[in-house]
Amino acid sequence: MLELPESHTIAAQMNEAIKGKQIVKARANESPHGFAFYFGDPKDYPALLEGETVSGARAAAGQVEILLGDKRLLFGDGANIRYVSPEGRLPQKRQLLLAFDDGSSLACTVQMYGGIWAFLEGANDNFYYRVAFEKPTPLEDMFDEIYFEGLLTEAKQSLSIKAFLATEQRIPGLGNGCLQDILFRARLHPKTKLSLLSDSHKESLFRSVKDILREMTDKGGRDTEKDLYGNPGGYHTVLSKNTLRRPCPACGAEIVRQSYLGGNIYFCPVCQPVLPGG
Repeated sequence: MLELPESHTIAAQMNEAIKGKQIVKARANESPHGFAFYFGDPKDYPALLEGETVSGARAAAGQVEILLGDKRLLFGDGANIRYVSPEGRLPQKRQLLLAFDDGSSLACTVQMYGGIWAFLEGANDNFYYRVAFEKPTPLEDMFDEIYFEGLLTEAKQSLSIKAFLATEQRIPGLGNGCLQDILFRARLHPKTKLSLLSDSHKESLFRSVKDILREMTDKGGRDTEKDLYGNPGGYHTVLSKNTLRRPCPACGAEIVRQSYLGGNIYFCPVCQPVLPGG
């Protein structure tokens, strides 16, 4: 799933691979998917996109946006975007296809769910889209310790750290995948309530949010996710589906998984103990 490191990685790759190219063919919903979400009617995408030239791409928190003059093409969480060279093979089933004037293509597929939104600039008033540009992300200098302390103060103190980090877009682009290693680095259990955090815990959490997301981004995303060319990211996750039941790299205890708040959490029961009162 797209989160901040992957959106930055894919946007940068798009700027290298498709910037300046003209769209000669656009097709949406060729393989209907019940949980592929479009902006308006996907039948209108050819008229909206064909003939447009890619002026650039950018990360929009955990989303990727292609700039096409006064038009926008936005890919959300769950959208798998692949660049296909002129001699490459397109995926048989796809929810979006863009063919460019040099014979290359961009294909997007959706497995569980995903958003593929094409619209005129200014027409998308979706909350997740707006907040991506209204709030700073941990990759920016504006996201400093004072800003983070403000987020902690404004949140309900009964919230768990996972709920604080990954809900209500408090930190755009940070989701359930990235938070696993953030909490491991900070040595905090995902279910720990905010009310139990000491000043030292808060400082450690802030530093971990900043440092882990920067490391993940600089290494081209996580190894659990694919980039624009279908390659896994260079950041090797400590806690993920890839490391379940393996020894903790810090203490050797077995990494465990639990279902919590609509997703899985991974943690080391020794390095990330439940705090007293938690």
